[in-house]
Amino acid sequence: MARKNQPNPKPRNVKLANSTNETKKIASLADDRVDAANQSLRTNQGLRVGDDQNSLRAGSRGPGLLEDFILREKITHFDHERIPERVVHARGAAAHGYFQVYKPMAKYTKAHFLQNPAARTPVFARFSTVAGSRGSADTVRDARGFAVKFFTEEGNYDLVGNNIPVFFIQDAIKFPDFVHAVKPEPHNEMPQAASAHDTFWDFVSLVPETTHMVMWVMSDRGIPRSVRMMEGFGVNTFRLVNAKGVSHFVKFHWKPLLGKHSLVWDEAQKIGGKDPDFNRRDLWEAIDSGAYPEFELGVQLVAEGDERKFDFDILDATKLIPEELVPVQLIGKMVLNRNPDNFFAETEQVAFHPGHVVPGIDFSNDPLLQGRLFSYTDTQLTRLGGPNFHEIPINRAICPFANNQRDGMHRHIINPGRTSYEPNSLEAGWPKETHPEDGGFASYPEPMSGQKIRTRSETFGDHFSQATLFWNSQSQPEKEHIVSAFQFELAKVETPAIRVRMLGNLANVHRDLATAVAFALGLPAPATTENKKNATAKAGGKASAALSLLSSNPVTIATRKVAMLAADGVDVALVQKTKKALQAEGAEAKILAPHLGSLTGEANKALPVDFTIVTMPSVVFDAVFVAGGRRSIATLAASGDAIEFLRDAYKHGKAIACAADGAELLKAAGVDPSAPGVVIAGKTPATAFERDFISAIAQHRHWTRIAKNPPMVP
Repeated sequence: MARKNQPNPKPRNVKLANSTNETKKIASLADDRVDAANQSLRTNQGLRVGDDQNSLRAGSRGPGLLEDFILREKITHFDHERIPERVVHARGAAAHGYFQVYKPMAKYTKAHFLQNPAARTPVFARFSTVAGSRGSADTVRDARGFAVKFFTEEGNYDLVGNNIPVFFIQDAIKFPDFVHAVKPEPHNEMPQAASAHDTFWDFVSLVPETTHMVMWVMSDRGIPRSVRMMEGFGVNTFRLVNAKGVSHFVKFHWKPLLGKHSLVWDEAQKIGGKDPDFNRRDLWEAIDSGAYPEFELGVQLVAEGDERKFDFDILDATKLIPEELVPVQLIGKMVLNRNPDNFFAETEQVAFHPGHVVPGIDFSNDPLLQGRLFSYTDTQLTRLGGPNFHEIPINRAICPFANNQRDGMHRHIINPGRTSYEPNSLEAGWPKETHPEDGGFASYPEPMSGQKIRTRSETFGDHFSQATLFWNSQSQPEKEHIVSAFQFELAKVETPAIRVRMLGNLANVHRDLATAVAFALGLPAPATTENKKNATAKAGGKASAALSLLSSNPVTIATRKVAMLAADGVDVALVQKTKKALQAEGAEAKILAPHLGSLTGEANKALPVDFTIVTMPSVVFDAVFVAGGRRSIATLAASGDAIEFLRDAYKHGKAIACAADGAELLKAAGVDPSAPGVVIAGKTPATAFERDFISAIAQHRHWTRIAKNPPMVP
C-alpha cells in the first residue's frame, strides 16, 4: 500500500493556513520535534525526493554531476554533524615513514614518485576504526581505515582506503544512511563502536548490496591482531595514466611483510576491557623499539579496453577483482620508522582526501568515489575550522606552491604583492598555469555521453556471488568464526523480523552459513530467494586463496610478544636460554611474576621482572612460556591469576611451552600437554624444545584448540 504523502511540520510560531486534522497534528508537536510517520522524504527545503538510492550521473555508468543538489545537501549535512572529531574514523593511530618504488612505472603512470627506485618519498600513515568515537576501544569488530599521505615533489597524494577491499554501498548518496545505521542508536546513544544492534542490521538486511562487505566484517578481518599485520586496499577503482595519455584502471593493495593475522572474538572482547589502546600501543611500541612496520604496495591493472571483460563491474565498490583473474604486481615498499611528536598536531589534524592526486593518477566513474571526491573537503572545513587546513604542518605540501586563494580562518601564509587574481599584468601574470606536457595536471579525457538520470547500471545488480566467493575461500576455522560472528551479532538484535530478513540474505550467500546462523537464533533455515540472474551459482565452487587470512603467511615470529611466567625459585638458566633463542628470531620476551622487582632463582640467581601477572593479561601476548623450578611452579599453581592466564592462552589457540616440571600447573589450568601447539621441555633434546616452541609461535594459532561455541551447525 502506497504511503500517503503529508506535508512536513511547520516551524514554531508560524500560524497555519488551514485547520485540517493533518495540520492540527503538526501544530501540536512540541519543541520542533518532527514525527516522520506517514511523511514523504523531502529535502531540507521541502522538496519531495523522487530517488534516494542513486546519485545523479551522466548515464548509468557515467561520472557524478556537480548539479546534484540532493546529494550535496545530504552529504554536506552529514559531513557537518559532529565537531570536532571525525564523523567516521575518529579513533586512530599514525606514523611517519617513507616509500620507495621498486622499478620505474613509466609504462603505466607519469607520477614522479613512482619512477626512481633510489628516491624515498616521505609518508604519513593513519590507521583507524570506523564506527567508534575517539574514546572507543581498538579491538572492536569493525572495518579499519588505512590512509597514506605521500609528500611528493609534485604535491601531496593521498591513498585513502580500508583493510577490506570492498565497501557496504555502491553509491555515495547512501553513505549517510549507512553510517547513521551503524553509529549508536540516536535515542539512547548505544552501543558505542559496535554493530550488534537493530539499526545496523535493519539497514543491511534491507540493502542487499551490503552483503559482501558484511561477510568481510564478520570474518577475522574485522578484528586484526595488529595494524602491522593487516592488509590495506584503495577500495575504489582509480586510473593510472602514462605520459602518452594511455590509461589503465587500477586497484591498490598494501601487503604487510609480517603476514595477515587476527584476534579471536573472545580475546578481542577481553582486550577491549584490559587494554583498549591495544592496537595503538602495539604500533607505537614496535616503532619505538626499531621493529619498523613494512608494507608492500601492489597494483591490479586493467587495460582500458578490458573494462567490461569480467562478470562484475569494476566500478562497483562492493566488488573486488580476484587475484586469480588479475594478479597483484608489487611495485614498492612503505616503511614506518617514526612516531608522531604530538598526537593532536599530527594524527588528529591530518586531513586525507581521495581527490589529492598528482599527474599520472586519476579517477574512474565509480559512484562511491565520485561522492567521496566532494565529501572529504567539505568535512575538513568544519573539523579543522575553515578552508586553510592545508596549511597545518602535517598537511602542508613539501613542494613550493602558490595560488590566488586568500584569507579565511586560520590563514598562515603571507602573500606579498598587490594581485590575487588571474590573469594579471601587474605581477607579470604570476602565478601561472603549467601546461600538462610540462607537469601540469590534466584530467583523463574519457569520452562520455548519456542522459541525465538517477539510476544504476544493470552491471551493479549482482549482490551475492562475490559474497559466496569469499565464503568459499575461507578455511574451516575461518568459516566457523564467520558463523559465530553472525550468531553473536544477530542474537543482539531485538526485532525478530530483522533477523529473518538477514537470514534470507545469508541464504543467498551459502546454505550452510544460513543454516548454522538460523540454528543459533532458533529459526528455520530459509530458502534461497535471489533470482536466477544473480544466483550464487555464479560463484559456484570458485575460491580465491588470497581472500583467506591463513594463506601465504611468512613463517616468522618477528615482533611477537611472549610472556614468561615465573616466581621465586625459578630456573633462571632455562629462562635466559629460552629468552635468548626467542630474541634471536625477533620475538620480544617479557618476565611476568606475582610481584615486581627481581625474582630469587635457584642457586640464588636474580631474575628481573618486567610486569606482574595481574597487570599484563594473557590476551596481549602471542605465546606463553612457563619457567621451571619446583618452588616457582608451586607458587604459580596456587595463583588463580596464573591459572587464568594459561587457560586463556590455551583457549585462544596460542603456543604454550613449559619446563619439564610444570605438569602440575598445566593440569590446574586445564592444558592438555599433548595438544597441538603445547611444547614440553624434556620430551625432546634442549635445542629441539626451543625450535619446536618457535615453530609453534610462527603458526600464530592452533585452531583445533579453539572451541566452537555456539556450535557451527545443528
